[in-house]
Amino acid sequence: MNIDENIQKAKQLLEESDAIFITAGAGIGVDSGLPDFRGVEGFWKAYPRAKELGLQFEEMANPEWFLSDPQLAWAFYGHRLHLYRDTVPHEGFAKLLELSRSKKHGAFVFTSNVDGQFQKAGFLDERVIECHGSIHSLQCINNCKKNLWRADDTTIEIEDGFRAKEPLPSCPSCGAMARPNILMFGDYSWEYSRTNRQRERLVQWLEKIETENSKLVIIELGAGTAVPTVRETSEQIADRFDIPLIRINPRESFGAEIGLNMGAVEALCNIVV
Repeated sequence: MNIDENIQKAKQLLEESDAIFITAGAGIGVDSGLPDFRGVEGFWKAYPRAKELGLQFEEMANPEWFLSDPQLAWAFYGHRLHLYRDTVPHEGFAKLLELSRSKKHGAFVFTSNVDGQFQKAGFLDERVIECHGSIHSLQCINNCKKNLWRADDTTIEIEDGFRAKEPLPSCPSCGAMARPNILMFGDYSWEYSRTNRQRERLVQWLEKIETENSKLVIIELGAGTAVPTVRETSEQIADRFDIPLIRINPRESFGAEIGLNMGAVEALCNIVV
C-alpha cells in the first residue's frame, strides 16, 4: 500500500472512531524543537559536556549521579526542566486535541516522554499515562516517604562547566537530595505510585470502550525501536481490539498495517481534517 492510500485509510479510521488511543515517543517533540537523543551523536549535540566526559545518554540518565555528582546531575535535568517549560507544543498537538474532543470517549495518551507537553497542549492530566514518569514531579533520592511534589517552584541555575548552582533541590521530609520522578537506567528507587494510578485509569477507559463495543483507533507518533515500550503497547492494544495500527515515524514506520514515513506535524496535517 502506498503513502497516499495509507493517508486515506488513516483519515477514514479517525473519522469513524469513537475513541482515540494516542501513543507517543520522543519523536513527537522534534517538530517542537526538542531533541530526541537519537544515537550518541544526537545526545552529544544537545549536551556537549556529556561528550567531553564521554557519557552516553544511558550513562547520564542514572540516579547515581545525584549522589556522586549532584551538580552535574541537576545541570542535566535542570536544563531539561527549563527546556520543556519553555517549549511550545507544535500544531499537531492542537489537531489531536480538537479531534479527541469530537469523539464520544475522547482520547487517552500513553507516552514515554517526561516533558508534560500533552498536558501543556490542553490534554487532561487524568487522560495521560507517562510510563517513565515526569520531570515536573520530584521525589527523594532515597524515596524515604514515597512522596512526590511538584517542581513548579524549582529553578536550576547552571554555571560554567555545566554545573548546577547551589542550593540544589532537597527532600522536604528528610533533607536528602531530591531528583525528578523519572524512571532512569539502573533505577531502584523510582516512586511509581503516580504512574500506577495513571495506568489504572487507562485500564478503566479501555474496558469501557470494550464493554460498549465502541470503535477505537490507535495512532502512534515518534516511537522508535531503541526503547520499544510505546511500540509494544500500541501493538498489544491493536491485537486486543483487532484493529489496525497507525504508526507515524519518519524512519521506523514499519511493522504496522498503516505506516506513515513522516514527522508528526506533516502526518497529522494530512490525516486530521
